[in-house]
Amino acid sequence: MTTVTRFAPSPTGRLHLGHAYSALFARQEARTRGGRFLLRIEDIDAGRCKPEFEAGITEDLAWLGLSWETPVRRQSEHMADYQAAIDRLTAADLLYPCFCTRAEIKAEIARAGAAPHGPDGPVYPGTCRELPADERARRKAEGQPFALRLDVHKAAACAGELFFRDARHGRVLATPEIFGDVVLARKETPASYHLAVCVDDHAQGVTLVTRGADLFPSTHIHRLLQALLGLKTPEYHHHKLIFGSDGQKLSKSTSAPTLQSLRETGHSAEEVRLMAIAAAAR
Repeated sequence: MTTVTRFAPSPTGRLHLGHAYSALFARQEARTRGGRFLLRIEDIDAGRCKPEFEAGITEDLAWLGLSWETPVRRQSEHMADYQAAIDRLTAADLLYPCFCTRAEIKAEIARAGAAPHGPDGPVYPGTCRELPADERARRKAEGQPFALRLDVHKAAACAGELFFRDARHGRVLATPEIFGDVVLARKETPASYHLAVCVDDHAQGVTLVTRGADLFPSTHIHRLLQALLGLKTPEYHHHKLIFGSDGQKLSKSTSAPTLQSLRETGHSAEEVRLMAIAAAAR
């Protein structure tokens, strides 16, 4: 079987050294195995994603010396795929509308005292899970905004025992319950990262998902969604993260130096490639 890897950035800012390492890592894994390297633009968040940042992504990757197969998959062009997945989960009675605001969820967790914590913080307490059908219908008819949450315990019971394979951790038992009832869709974001990435990887025939170690916990919920939706399960390699001199993970939110700024201050592509590799080796 041909190995297929991908680099899947969101066009919400310019790429930084961490992105460079992740892209180089995915391309190298494909090259070592005689496989294929793909690019995906995760632009499902229309409010934050900008065309100029997508142009910057392709500019930076080309400057680094990377090439990828075409066409590039853009999430914004495949909303019907995500809706089909939502419809399938709805038909299986695994989703429910959640009318809670973030403030209400925070207050409910505070009242509960010792709320369980998951990879993304305090776990949603399930406030709307048991709402009667007529109450759900009334609130929808009134136009109250809602998110669609996965009833994770019910879904896990339907799927049964699940495993995935990671290059660093071996065969791993999936425990999606650690996330609680995750949101899979909102009005402003028709598909969450968790849902979209599973649909996209299957559609693109990705066989090896390479991404940062911070996303390792997400694989537990992804494995569940793959089982529920009849999607192929790739292998995984969660690589090391790159940290700045302050010990913080490089990210757009921490204003990490961009590849554009490194290029404009005279660094060559080869120097940046070596910088990324050296930073990951620390």
